[in-house]
Amino acid sequence: MHAPGERGVWIRRMAMIALATPMAAAAAGIDQTIEALVAPVTARVSQLVFYPLRIGDAELPLIVLWLMAAAIFCTFYFRFINLRGFVQGFRILRGDYSDPQAAGQVTHFQALTTAISGTVGLGNIAGVAIAVSIGGPGATFWMILAGLLGMSSKFCECTLGVMYRRENPDGSISGGPMYYISQAIPLRFPALAGFAKVLAAVFAVCCIAGAAGGGNMFQANQTFAQLVNVTGGESSWFADKAWLVGLAMAVMVGAVIIGGIRSIARVTNKLVPLMAAFYVGVSLTILFTNFDRIDDAFLAIWDGAFSPSGVQGGFLGVMIAGFRRATFSNEAGVGSSAIAHAAVRTREPVTEGLVALWEPFIDTVVICTMTALVIIITGFAHDPAGLSGVQLASKAYASVYSWFPILLAIAVFLFAFSTMVSWSYYGLKAATYLFGENRWVDVGYKLVYLLLTVVGCTMQLAAVTDLADALIFIMAVPNVIAIYLLAPLVKRELESYLARLHSGEIVNIREQAKVLDATA
Repeated sequence: MHAPGERGVWIRRMAMIALATPMAAAAAGIDQTIEALVAPVTARVSQLVFYPLRIGDAELPLIVLWLMAAAIFCTFYFRFINLRGFVQGFRILRGDYSDPQAAGQVTHFQALTTAISGTVGLGNIAGVAIAVSIGGPGATFWMILAGLLGMSSKFCECTLGVMYRRENPDGSISGGPMYYISQAIPLRFPALAGFAKVLAAVFAVCCIAGAAGGGNMFQANQTFAQLVNVTGGESSWFADKAWLVGLAMAVMVGAVIIGGIRSIARVTNKLVPLMAAFYVGVSLTILFTNFDRIDDAFLAIWDGAFSPSGVQGGFLGVMIAGFRRATFSNEAGVGSSAIAHAAVRTREPVTEGLVALWEPFIDTVVICTMTALVIIITGFAHDPAGLSGVQLASKAYASVYSWFPILLAIAVFLFAFSTMVSWSYYGLKAATYLFGENRWVDVGYKLVYLLLTVVGCTMQLAAVTDLADALIFIMAVPNVIAIYLLAPLVKRELESYLARLHSGEIVNIREQAKVLDATA
């Protein structure tokens, strides 16, 4: 945490460093040079991470199979915790079991909104548009199913995040996969102690790189591209002012992340409900405008899920398209969200696991489905007009009201900004795990992160961001290994919690307050 008087100094430092970026970016060919150097590495890493398993005419990326297998395992191992823990998770979210005296830095709701802000991003718009254009309307069904299954793996990893978090001398919390991998695996399997340290280090390194690229530079770049697109394209006033947009975004992100997780949580606490309501509201407006087509849309989703036509790979092709989008969107099994959830104020690790299972539901089942329904109802699922990604979604929204792409651009900015804020925290916790909890690591990391925000706007570094994207999914390898090895510990914790809940030992403070009021 930083004293209030330091905030102005921080922002001035940040602005001075960021202002130097346009000059570097303007150097002829610098981005092409970096692109040429990184592209071969990106190609090899991506080939490994997204290695395709050919099933008939369809291709299933190995990482998708890895994540879906973990989600299915957790769903059955924890006896459908995604369904039976859903209502209890809501009770915890609204504060029924809050303990203000417990260790931690944020409330259950703030931890959830911070984690959601990291997963709800451009993929909820662009990625869904790609999935529907490739897999047809039926991909939506499999996307929803994968989101429901992912709730179980999210429960497991976030419970572990709280179980093995570290409380620092200043009261701050450090947690996440790197901690439960390095601490819990050696305790349960002493022979794997060295292996666990390697896994934890791999996770932390990939998390830092993923935060810089996929969580920061890519978000800034796509926000700038959408801003230019809705303000006149090449003739836009912003077209040659990428550095200015990047600087503005860096200042806004910096103003939030300087204060640490409490500052981030205060912002996401308000921003996530706002942006979710805004995007869902815009989408519902389009759906109700085309109310007579809603039945046909759901019929197309159902028929397309099991009897697709014109989709490469047929049934499997549709299923893979949906699963791929869901796993890439909600990141269940990747482990990133466990870093945010670890900071929650609680004495019961399972409570945060139950809260966390709401994350894939909101991200995939609600927000991604809204994007898919808009594209289907407006007819662009069958006739994408050669468009893809954000452009396809923008065209679908514009088909109802010509000015709706402006609202979509606002949603893109909100999604990107929230992602950048949360991933800055993920990367910071990974950095402090590797290099120690000290001010130099904290300050240095944040300054570099904000500098890369400007770079992300001003330079077209597709290979760099693609590499970072691949590294994010490498995080799933050590994390899922830990899920398999440590699931019995989580199950024991869950059974203990439920037994004490049902016996009345764990008290619902809202119900208790009602009883006291009634007897007063």
